[in-house]
Amino acid sequence: MAIHYYRELLNFCARSLKDRDAAADLVQEAYARLLAVSRAGQAIADPRALLYRTVRNLLIDQCRRRGVRADHQSLEAMTEDAQPALPRHQQPEELYAFGQYAQAIHDAVEGLPPRCREAFVLNRFEGLSHQEVADRMGISRNMVAQHVIRGMLVCKACHAAFHGEPGP
Repeated sequence: MAIHYYRELLNFCARSLKDRDAAADLVQEAYARLLAVSRAGQAIADPRALLYRTVRNLLIDQCRRRGVRADHQSLEAMTEDAQPALPRHQQPEELYAFGQYAQAIHDAVEGLPPRCREAFVLNRFEGLSHQEVADRMGISRNMVAQHVIRGMLVCKACHAAFHGEPGP
């Protein structure tokens, strides 16, 4: 029954593509997909509508592929200096510098006395309030505040030293 639409679909595709051989390939693909749906046991109420929808989708896919291919080829034709660069935050130098900075901050926090480091990490990295840290560590809120301030000062000093800025 669906074979009756072959010529109609072929003419439709040929008008869109301006290439009868490419149109024949697209129509053949649409029929292959219709056959796959039929063999899967799904009832096809309107095979003509399904064929047209499939052909339209295939035309859209082909157009998108052509656009991507054209973009890719235009990039290859450019000299290396003219090609678009990655955003600054994705440049290898920036990634390396950030890794170095993160390691410096980590080392600074690790250099804190154990109880001070524990209070600082619980507050700043685990998000506990001063009271929650105090309760967990068995110390006063004021002592937690002093530990957190000390940790913050060490981190700020590390930041300043890493970026060549005057200290806090």
